[in-house]
Amino acid sequence: MKLKGIGLFALGTLFGLEGIKLLSSQDAKKLYAHCTAGVLKAKDAVLDQVTTLQENCMDIYEEAKVINEERSGKEDETEE
Repeated sequence: MKLKGIGLFALGTLFGLEGIKLLSSQDAKKLYAHCTAGVLKAKDAVLDQVTTLQENCMDIYEEAKVINEERSGKEDETEE
C-alpha cells in the first residue's frame, strides 16, 4: 500500500516535470501566441459591435425625446 502511494507520487512528479517542459517549449509558446491573437481579434470584433449598439441606442433615445416633446406640445395646445 505504501509502495503504491510512493509510486503514484513519483509518477505524478515525473509527469509534472515533463508537463512543465512541454508547456514551456517553443511550439507551445507559438500556440499560446496564436490563441492570444485570436482572442484579441474576437475582443476587437465584440467592441465594434458594442459601439454600434450604443450608437443605435443613443439614436433611439434621442428620437424618443423628440417624440415626447412633440406630444407634450400637442397636449398643451389642446388644453388651451
